[in-house]
Amino acid sequence: MAVSRSIRVLGLSGSLRKGSYNTALLRTAEGLMPDGAVLEIYSLSRLPFFSQDSEKPFPEPVLEFRTRLAEADALLIATPEYNSSISGVLKNALDWASRPPRQPLAGKPAAVIGASTGRFGTARVQMHLRQILMHTGALPLGKPEVMITHAEQAFDAEGRLTDEKAKGFLKDLLAALADWTRRVSPV
Repeated sequence: MAVSRSIRVLGLSGSLRKGSYNTALLRTAEGLMPDGAVLEIYSLSRLPFFSQDSEKPFPEPVLEFRTRLAEADALLIATPEYNSSISGVLKNALDWASRPPRQPLAGKPAAVIGASTGRFGTARVQMHLRQILMHTGALPLGKPEVMITHAEQAFDAEGRLTDEKAKGFLKDLLAALADWTRRVSPV
């Protein structure tokens, strides 16, 4: 019986805010990863604004980002909802990742999670983000979904997720992402 290596999941937060609930959600996910999977959180803060004038050659931070994406077995994106859509920093990163050659999102299993202070959680942005991911050739996981509403009540002052029900949903999604990754892109 062949032993497979751990599934490497790259975590991206669509928020650069110091006290970001979505970055905190990724930190929670680090501790809830299923056996045989590891999560690395990658900050999008170093990426320059996308411009076709700057892509040949790609700037060094973009090359690093695209390499990290290519080396990951799967992608986990924690996204806030800005005006019913994704944040500018996340759109910028996806634009850089979608450019030829060798688009690192093509065929990449992906899952979307989110936390918001609103009552809709991140329902609208998640639908939009899945559409963008599909366009880039990524393979977004449909279910389960993690959309944390009233995030200011779900996290404590240190950014720890205290809502046990939400933790359960997150744990289920992480297990499903690992299974999805093994199915569509054997490690």
